Amino acid sequence: MRRVRVGLPRSLRARLISGLLVLLALACAAVGVATALALHSFLVSKVDQQLVQSGVRYAQSLEHPDAGGLAGDTRAQSVGTFGARLAGGQVTQAAIVDGDADDADVSADAVTLSAAELAAIKALPVDGSIHDLDLEARGLYRVRALAGRDNDILITGMPLEGVEGAVHRLEMVELTVFAIALGATGIAGALWVRLSLRPLDRMAATAVQITELPLESGAVALPHRLPDSDPRTEVGQVGAAFNRMLGHVETALASRHSSEERLRSFAADAGHELRTPLAAIRGHAELARLHPQPQAPEVARALTRIQAESVRMGAIVDDLLLLARLDAGRPLARAEVDLTLLVIDAVSDAQVAGPGQHWVLDLPETPVLVTGDRDRLHQAVGNLLSNARLHTPAGSTVQVRLSRLPESVRLTVADDGPGIPESLRPTLFERFTRGGGGRSRTDGGSGLGLAIAHAVVSAHHGSLTVSSRPGCTEFRLDLPTA
Repeated sequence: MRRVRVGLPRSLRARLISGLLVLLALACAAVGVATALALHSFLVSKVDQQLVQSGVRYAQSLEHPDAGGLAGDTRAQSVGTFGARLAGGQVTQAAIVDGDADDADVSADAVTLSAAELAAIKALPVDGSIHDLDLEARGLYRVRALAGRDNDILITGMPLEGVEGAVHRLEMVELTVFAIALGATGIAGALWVRLSLRPLDRMAATAVQITELPLESGAVALPHRLPDSDPRTEVGQVGAAFNRMLGHVETALASRHSSEERLRSFAADAGHELRTPLAAIRGHAELARLHPQPQAPEVARALTRIQAESVRMGAIVDDLLLLARLDAGRPLARAEVDLTLLVIDAVSDAQVAGPGQHWVLDLPETPVLVTGDRDRLHQAVGNLLSNARLHTPAGSTVQVRLSRLPESVRLTVADDGPGIPESLRPTLFERFTRGGGGRSRTDGGSGLGLAIAHAVVSAHHGSLTVSSRPGCTEFRLDLPTA
């Protein structure tokens, strides 16, 4: 059986209102108990005074019922007055005034007492003090026992029924008034707390707006500052601190954006400046290799390496320029691209470059069309295939699958190689990221392939994700449908 845990309210507004109502309820309960006890004590004292003033006349009238004066005293007693006479340890007479003004016969008020009531009457101390006596069905009485003139004991009592009724009516009135007060206080308190916490609501709304902003890159305009910044109030102090925090965040974002812009500008400028000397180096190396005179083997090998490295450096420069253009947000070509044909061409190129891998191609029966830049998409897919080719041993299987999703298309490149180290996965799509172990740099990769693929896919409003474990690495490229 599942247990249901009832806890305190979680929101600050609910806690404040609940605390206010609890405190008010405790105060009302304290006032109610105090007033009820005070009224009960006051009325009991009045009953005791009346009991002392009445003396033992009613009890004496029970001993001499035919005495006219005593009968008159009996009729003068309050309604509900109890009288009893004990002689020889036994209750000889017991009566209660029934309130019949025409009743002149004392014996008409006689009552029959139970054994428990008789035992309680016999146990009363004859000291003139006032004691409580429970007459069961007749209720609680305040009684006083005195010695009579005939060696008997005369007992007179006053009922507390009126006292209990008055106290009960007071309790009902208090419950009604306190319930109305609690309800009104709850409504008024909710409105007041809502008004008082309005600055915190605005602060929370501002924080939510900030969480929805793309803070990862680019220029970011933070929301307006909070107007409630009075340092004399707690909410104002929090608002002032929040505004200062927003200022620091905005300054840090502006500084980061400025640094990114300078870095992009440097990468673009450096790329443009390096292309000319690299082309010159490559041209001179080719010219030297074509010289008709015989060359020493060491010189020929050096020229070959110079030409190869200049070609490789030229490719890196081109990649850096492409990343700089993508970072700058320059628009790409927008045309309908047959992704099926593009994948077939890319896999064919990969098979030629990596004959040691086993390539498996899984395509839908009908062409898959997307909107974008064909050259850039071809480069992104080629980089994914090149990554699988370079970082898996010979004999590995690379499966390329193209499929349709409800609102996008997905290209999956999976291999059964050694996998990506867990420490490398968070920075896998960052620039110049190279792996160790099964994904080493012995292939001469620049560490820009996956960064370019991720940037190209992001520029097409798609996503590129990866999951990896030993024996299974899978890249998923999702693009919106045409």
